[in-house]
Amino acid sequence: MNDAIFSQIDFGPLKEFIDDDNITDVSYGNGGQIHLKTLDKGVYRVERPEINNALLEKLAFQCSNVMGKTFNMAHPFLDAESAELRLNFIHDSIATNGIACVIRKTPAKIRLNREKLLSEQYVTEDLLNFLLTCVEGHCNIMVSGETGSGKTELVKYLASHTKENEKIITIEDTLELHLDKIFPHRDIVAMKTNNIASYTDVLVACMRQNPRWILLSEVRSAEAVTSVRNSISSGHNIISTIHSDSARNVPMRLYSLLESSQDIEQFLKSIHRYVQIAIHVKGYMSAELGRFQREIVEVCEFFVDENNEAGYNIIYKKNLDGAIHFNNPTKYLKEYLGSQGVKLKDNLFVTSDNSTNEDNQNVAVNNANEEAIDSL
Repeated sequence: MNDAIFSQIDFGPLKEFIDDDNITDVSYGNGGQIHLKTLDKGVYRVERPEINNALLEKLAFQCSNVMGKTFNMAHPFLDAESAELRLNFIHDSIATNGIACVIRKTPAKIRLNREKLLSEQYVTEDLLNFLLTCVEGHCNIMVSGETGSGKTELVKYLASHTKENEKIITIEDTLELHLDKIFPHRDIVAMKTNNIASYTDVLVACMRQNPRWILLSEVRSAEAVTSVRNSISSGHNIISTIHSDSARNVPMRLYSLLESSQDIEQFLKSIHRYVQIAIHVKGYMSAELGRFQREIVEVCEFFVDENNEAGYNIIYKKNLDGAIHFNNPTKYLKEYLGSQGVKLKDNLFVTSDNSTNEDNQNVAVNNANEEAIDSL
């Protein structure tokens, strides 16, 4: 939607929430209930009697009018999007307890910085330095987590540490990264898929633009999985997000999104070969800290060994009891980074038993594909 037109829409009392940088999402439903998602408190309900069904219906019709769309019983769903706002409406003929609306804010700014990440215990300093080294060494990185865990914000932070002279192309179905606006001086092309230009179409055009980095929005379809694999197998570097329950399970999650009956072992091996790092982030209300906490809870390395066996190495793991365990990167990651002109120390982390993790790595090598196949 054109931003100039969007700015003319009267949000009324909802503008209070839109102007608050701490609020990321506004949810309206159930005949007047308002729930906010914030950076520091997570999700909670607020009382605003003046925000009611009539106000939301008026807002929906304003959006539909400027977009040239219809919002009624025959067309009960409406999406509206600007550079920094996304609105979704469901008509009360479908939402039987009253019109429903979600407003998602996607500001053109990077909310994370080194000081914030460390002071809010989002990540340890050693692990942060390691992840930035992986970006410097052109690792392909997948960020996993639940909705609202902060995957996109972490991707923006990591992308901000790519080299100034490296071209970036972002491919999204809904605009959230805004790297072209955050870094207007850099060579960045922002592409958006739609019902005319699919992921496949946009990726073909993207390759002709000669990027160093391709940043794909959330991988949630078979077409997106294919785009990821085509990007990394062609020598480009990616940073992308996906819904998964752990970093270790990212390859299997990618396979589960495929709609074809592709050979599972062959597919998983290709992901282990080309995706070097997976990061799992989690958002939850911390009783200990007394606030909503987002943090990295797992970092996993993938590789294929000399015997053509897929393997993984859990470099970082934070357990539910708060205990943290490190494993040093394998020789495979060191060799990959070395080929990119980046050198890792032999003992990058002090492991829980103050030794290297070669035995653990061997187990991971032998069991990676078997564990994935058994989970089907």
